[in-house]
Amino acid sequence: MSPTAKLAELGLTLPPVATPAGAYIPAKRSGNLVFTAGQVPFVDGKLPKTGKIGGDVSAEDAYDLARICTLNALAAIDDLVGLDSVTSIVKVVGFVASSPDFGGQPKVINGASDLLGEIFGEAGAHARSAVGVAELPLNAPVEVELIVEVG
Repeated sequence: MSPTAKLAELGLTLPPVATPAGAYIPAKRSGNLVFTAGQVPFVDGKLPKTGKIGGDVSAEDAYDLARICTLNALAAIDDLVGLDSVTSIVKVVGFVASSPDFGGQPKVINGASDLLGEIFGEAGAHARSAVGVAELPLNAPVEVELIVEVG
């Protein structure tokens, strides 16, 4: 099943590509790889939650926010090369704005990894980094970037 068909089966739609907040583009192709800019969990141009995980935002809510970040990254890929041209998810990098005592960054970024597995099946298996940070742009709780291979 194509990624586009799988999204529809899951009842998910890709959002419009977010307007960059700086001097960069949402996604760039180099050879057979596409790199996305970091995507925060914008929904209709707004962050549904702000703050730190383990403080203002629960780990469960952050998991869902990582899924939103991933849909935003997939939208940037779709806009550049078409989602159905993706043959493999190569790497996920997730940044988690963390309170000082929070150590569950991998569980938060599982939101991104789980969604990619649901959409791409075996092609969704990827390398990953889940990094705790002090701050993210706009006080976003989570940010995700993707590297994908396209055919």
